Amino acid sequence: MVKEKQGKTGKQHTKEWFEALLIAAVFAAVIRVFVVESYRIPTSSMEQTLLAGDFLFVNKFVYGARVPMTDYRLPSVDTVERGDIIVFKFPQDRSLNYIKRCVALPGDTVEIRDRRLLVNDEEFALPPHAQFLGSMMPLGQPDAQIFPRYSGFNKDNYGPLRVPAAGDVVRLDRSTIMTYGKLITDEGHRVAVAGERVLVDGVPTDRYTIEQNYYFAMGDNRDNSLDSRYWGFLPEKDLVGQALMVYWSWDPHISLFDPVNKIGSIRWNRIAMPVH
Repeated sequence: MVKEKQGKTGKQHTKEWFEALLIAAVFAAVIRVFVVESYRIPTSSMEQTLLAGDFLFVNKFVYGARVPMTDYRLPSVDTVERGDIIVFKFPQDRSLNYIKRCVALPGDTVEIRDRRLLVNDEEFALPPHAQFLGSMMPLGQPDAQIFPRYSGFNKDNYGPLRVPAAGDVVRLDRSTIMTYGKLITDEGHRVAVAGERVLVDGVPTDRYTIEQNYYFAMGDNRDNSLDSRYWGFLPEKDLVGQALMVYWSWDPHISLFDPVNKIGSIRWNRIAMPVH
């Protein structure tokens, strides 16, 4: 018997290409969701450490990547440390990703005295490329935008304030509700104030047990950063990952429709720069 030599048809070639592309797309999606994701620096809040127009790789598995459309997180391989540059869901609008430096961990006490950051009464050294661009606000000059409201704190003189840790029992009254009210709501409870009493889920109480860990994050551009001084504690559930490396950088203010100047704005010295 003579076997006929048959070649692949065009339809078979198309099917194989489609399957290869589908597998590659699934693999890329898994990498992006659970391992490494790209992130672009949109603002100047981390200058000069990171510049607007920097493109980063973010390590997502290090703190335990979140499974999409669930509250489940994969096991972490490391914990957040003071000084880590972290990407997280902005607690006031979780459709946005923010990037800041973690300066305090759950259970730490944060204080700023004349711009000097102290954590647990020890000075937290200013990062090498951090900067101050505005004038210093003196002690006793309150800023209504600062968290918690009515605290009398400002961006340069802040605290002391303890960062909540899971299991902490905090006192609830009219003077502390600005500190813990939103946190309690975000942990899934109803909070109300009736006269001098605080009600949680409709029950009067003067105590609340914190259910998860929180962090305190600040930008390296200290006078131009919307950070924990303004919106409060960062919930552990909002962590996305740790910044790894700048893989591309150019001037974001130059239009792509001006290709000559856009290409000329590439910051070659920042490409492949580790982030720390």
